[in-house]
Parts: sequence; structure tokens; C-alpha cells
Amino acid sequence: MSLGWVIAGTVGELALGGFLVMFVIFSAAGIANNRTLEPYQNGILNFSIFALPASCFISAGIVLYLFHIDASVSSYWWYAVPVTAAALYLIYAVHLNR
Repeated sequence: MSLGWVIAGTVGELALGGFLVMFVIFSAAGIANNRTLEPYQNGILNFSIFALPASCFISAGIVLYLFHIDASVSSYWWYAVPVTAAALYLIYAVHLNR
């Protein structure tokens, strides 16, 4: 693993975490403002406010740790976990907004 790519990926993950905070807050507020939600739907939206950014920070920490122990290049795949979680949230939010 290259130090430059680890730093670039970590900075990108931290930026994605900040973006996801704003994205989830505004999208969840817009959805809740337009329709009445079931308690479990509201709970999923509220949980996503904390879980999606946390997945970015955890993923970046895992990659930094794996870099520290000289893991293989396949460790970069940990950067895809928050992107996948954000895509799943987006699908869920679009489904709720219908």
C-alpha cells in the first residue's frame, strides 16, 4: 500500500463523512416534512444520521491500521463500504419519498 494513496483515500473518506451528515439530515428532514412516517422508518432515518458518517471514519481507521501492519493492496476495498452504505440509504430515501 502506498502512503500517498492511503492519505488521499483517508482525506476523501473524511470529506465524504462530512457530506453524508449534511445529505442525510436534509434528505431525512425533507422526507419527514412531506409525509407521515412509521416509527421504524423514522428510526432508520435517525440512525442513518449517525451510522453513515461513522462508517466513513471507521473505514478510514481500518485502512490506516492495515497500512500500519503492511497489509495487501486489497485493503483499499474498505473505502467502498461507506460508499455502498450511502447508495443503500439513497435507494431507501427515494423509495420513501414516493
